Amino acid sequence: MEKLKVGILGGTGMVGQRFISLLNDHPWFEVTTIAASPRSAGKSYEECVSGRWKMDTPIPDGVKNITVKNVNEVDAVASEVDFVFSAVDMTKDEIKAIEEQYAKTETPVVSNNSAHRWTPDVPMVVPEINPEHIDVIEYQKKRLGTSRGFIAVKPNCSIQSYTPVLNAWKKAGFEPYEAVVSTYQAISGAGKTFADWPEMEGNIIPYIGGEEEKSEKEPLKIWGHIENGVIVPADDVKITSQCIRVPILNGHTATAFVKLRKKATKDELIEAMTSFSGRPQELKLPSAPEHFIQYLTDDNRPQVQLDVDFERGMGVSIGRLREDSIYDWKFVGLSHNTVRGAAGGAVLCAELLTAEKYIENK
Repeated sequence: MEKLKVGILGGTGMVGQRFISLLNDHPWFEVTTIAASPRSAGKSYEECVSGRWKMDTPIPDGVKNITVKNVNEVDAVASEVDFVFSAVDMTKDEIKAIEEQYAKTETPVVSNNSAHRWTPDVPMVVPEINPEHIDVIEYQKKRLGTSRGFIAVKPNCSIQSYTPVLNAWKKAGFEPYEAVVSTYQAISGAGKTFADWPEMEGNIIPYIGGEEEKSEKEPLKIWGHIENGVIVPADDVKITSQCIRVPILNGHTATAFVKLRKKATKDELIEAMTSFSGRPQELKLPSAPEHFIQYLTDDNRPQVQLDVDFERGMGVSIGRLREDSIYDWKFVGLSHNTVRGAAGGAVLCAELLTAEKYIENK
């Protein structure tokens, strides 16, 4: 297969950098175009990120000399690529508008941003959980007046540490119906390192704007169904959450307390989560983890330092599953927020869309 030409919108920011790192030597995709703010336009990519490259691997040689384009020059950027990943740093309204502009040039947009997550005909996909939601794209294209252009999004990074477990238990018939979740979120989720945000060292901030609503509501859209050309969110699980910023660079940890309608043993619950797999594993997509969810038996796991890179950051680590005195069960989860939770999740979504023929060479 001829590699698809990929553009990165917002390629100089932290998530854009993660996209570029993950796509280096990708078997299906090649980054040929990078777009960013007007102040970066006209410079080489290496020049744009000099002194602010935030990845722990070097800038890939293949992108160093790419001349960065102005992300607002939509037709010029779109003319060079088969599809784009979006990680732009703009207001929500500006993001919604520019992603639709790109889609209307017949360029598929796979977005890391939250702006279109609640657009009813835009699929918000965790490929292992709700791959069937990409079927709504045909309705979206009718609304946009396109034949191949559309928008697909990935969900919030904070839900990746617990939603896969709840989903595995739903699939196994244990019927989770209520959950209390607290997330302990890394600073890279705000696009920062400790060099950028020294006041976070030794600190905790008990508020992250908008995160709690996303943590409570986004799983319900993921578990929803398509009806009359839109995705109707599920209403069978009630989730309440608190989201806290902690002094960790990469890795979101969650604690979850869950009520189940159907009784299950600890062994049954662990088996349901560790055996769970989905369409990416069936298709053997390049970025798919072989094992989506691992269960760790030691009481002091999962730990960020030991477990955040499980399955190259694309897997989810769970531990401390035990019965609770008020709820039925409780556990601790960990996921990599900028790999599975951001750029890596979007790359896996694009691989699914490519395998299902929604993204093809122009």
